[in-house]
Amino acid sequence: EVQLVESGGGLVQPGGSLRLSCTASGIDFTDAQMKWFRQAPGKRLEWVSTTNHYGFTFYDDSVKGRFAASRDNAKNTLYLLLNKVKTEDTAMYYCGADDFRGQQGTQVTVTS
Repeated sequence: EVQLVESGGGLVQPGGSLRLSCTASGIDFTDAQMKWFRQAPGKRLEWVSTTNHYGFTFYDDSVKGRFAASRDNAKNTLYLLLNKVKTEDTAMYYCGADDFRGQQGTQVTVTS
């Protein structure tokens, strides 16, 4: 059974930073394309980033230059470092592995 568990969310002020984690099990993490998604209240789920098995990451334009995804294959863990956050980054963040997506999510709220 594939399990993706997100953590690390919380309250952060505009301009601040936060690091999210996603721990995976039940998959070959080393070969998986790992992704981050987010869903703001009342909006559709949107793609944030994809990190391939080489560790190279593609980003949505809305987060490019501010967010940084990375993976630790030894720990089966994907990270997302949120820098210079904006109020519009407020959302539930989910990770994905190939065709699977985490169900729990972790809430990020940007507020002063």
